[in-house]
Amino acid sequence: MQAACDSVLDDIEDMVSAQDPKPHDRQFARKNIVPRASKRRQQQTEDPQADSVIPGTQKIWMRTWGCSHNNSDGEYMAGQLAAYGYKMTENPSEADLWLLNSCTVKNPAEDHFRNSIKKAQEQDKKVVVAGCVPQAQPRMEYLKGLSIIGVQQIDRVVEVVDETIKGHSVRLLGQKKDNGKRLGGARLDLPKIRKNPLIEIISINTGCLNACTYCKTKHARGDLASYPAEELVERARQSFLEGVCEIWLTSEDTGAYGRDIGTDLPTLLWKLVEVIPEGAMLRLGMTNPPYILEHLEEMAKILNHPRVYAFLHVPVQSASDSVLMDMKREYCVADFRRVVEFLKEKVPGITIATDIICGFPGETDEDFWETMKLVEEYKFPSLFINQFYPRPGTPAAKMEQVPAQVKKQRTKELSQLFHSYNPYDHKVGERQHVLVTEESFDAQYNVAHNKFYEQVLVPKKPEFKGKMIEVDIYETGKHFMKGQPVGDANVFTPSIAKPLEKGEVSGLIHEFSAVHQNGINGNAASSSAVLLQQSWRPDGVTVKVISVGLALLAVIVAYAMEKLG
Repeated sequence: MQAACDSVLDDIEDMVSAQDPKPHDRQFARKNIVPRASKRRQQQTEDPQADSVIPGTQKIWMRTWGCSHNNSDGEYMAGQLAAYGYKMTENPSEADLWLLNSCTVKNPAEDHFRNSIKKAQEQDKKVVVAGCVPQAQPRMEYLKGLSIIGVQQIDRVVEVVDETIKGHSVRLLGQKKDNGKRLGGARLDLPKIRKNPLIEIISINTGCLNACTYCKTKHARGDLASYPAEELVERARQSFLEGVCEIWLTSEDTGAYGRDIGTDLPTLLWKLVEVIPEGAMLRLGMTNPPYILEHLEEMAKILNHPRVYAFLHVPVQSASDSVLMDMKREYCVADFRRVVEFLKEKVPGITIATDIICGFPGETDEDFWETMKLVEEYKFPSLFINQFYPRPGTPAAKMEQVPAQVKKQRTKELSQLFHSYNPYDHKVGERQHVLVTEESFDAQYNVAHNKFYEQVLVPKKPEFKGKMIEVDIYETGKHFMKGQPVGDANVFTPSIAKPLEKGEVSGLIHEFSAVHQNGINGNAASSSAVLLQQSWRPDGVTVKVISVGLALLAVIVAYAMEKLG
């Protein structure tokens, strides 16, 4: 039988013509070549910088855009880099490398990201990019030559930064899998630096089950992949041991949690509340209407729990069924109303936050007025208004667009309606328990939240931070209330441990405890074993710098104590 390639090529010798040089000619020609050092060798001789750079000693500045899921990823990346030895700085000009963690939801966010890359390059900074933009579109022209960390590869940030510092370009965009099944992402027990030491952000799943026509995030985060409940509970437990008093659960759609691993959101929440200390609080992240409908009874019970905020973020996007159909949102306005009405009845005082897109392709004046009427009816205290931006590569970008001026006008009208009512005026004179976790933007107040996750500004006193206090509401604004602490009321401390300092690495605190308990009171060998066991492993390579150092310190202390004793 004739080989399949015979018709294309009979013999390799047929490719050599009579005019081609023979082997003898090639050998003779080599004698006339003048030896010359290769460009690579010359470059290495003249500029040995790449070989002499020691990764792990540089300063890194990180900027994160977007959702709380992205912020959690940023905290993990910062923690790993700091644990390895890099110094995280808040001053971009003094940094050797910029780590830019992007968001792809809106055009403005990507524009800021792109401009930051340009600015870094103008200042001759090394650049590593992360987040949803490069994950969804790694071949964008402005990303050419840059190192990329995929959204499921954040546990390998040290490798990527190391190589980038050396002058190399590395791109890790793969998915985490176990026996072919996609995982929720990187391990939850990695080191991290919390932006706020009192708040732990936990991503319970990545991706979603929808295919919204306007969404670019789906291109980056993919289909639903949930973390096992046991791992999430353990992460929460560790957080409380580090002084956290508030947990945020986040994902692209928390309501879809567990559908890929045979469980559901209420099951997870009941397990989590068991490990929340008295006075600490849990906040549930965004959930789409379809996946919360079947759990309404159970969700109402959970939201009434004293350690769970009576708050739920349920995006409606539009009050027009035809627009929702074009968006492929997989619910109708009646479904959204059912969620809101049921929870308002079963969870008195609950805060329902929602999102609305103005000017989606095909949206008519009638469609928009239906949305206006919905907002007028419910008077949402928290409303995220977004002018539609067509994202490249999405089906909505190919639809017939609403004129820019119309989109702008509708956004303005809805914003005016939102600012026409004050949701908290009736609460003046109330006495409330609030948990103090942050500082206001103007640095004049501490920021607290009551049971309904409504913002309450309280006097800026250090002793209130991380505490549950009782206040009397004396003033309200559009987005806040002001509370005066009750004079004879007790200040309750929900944390079961002292919070970490700002910038301190989470996940390493138990090693210091081991030094204290085993290194001094016990023998140094057991202390070393504990420390080495807790060492952090990026990509299977054990980084024992911190652990070994602490272990040696424990040996020295134990030896000194033995001599003194």
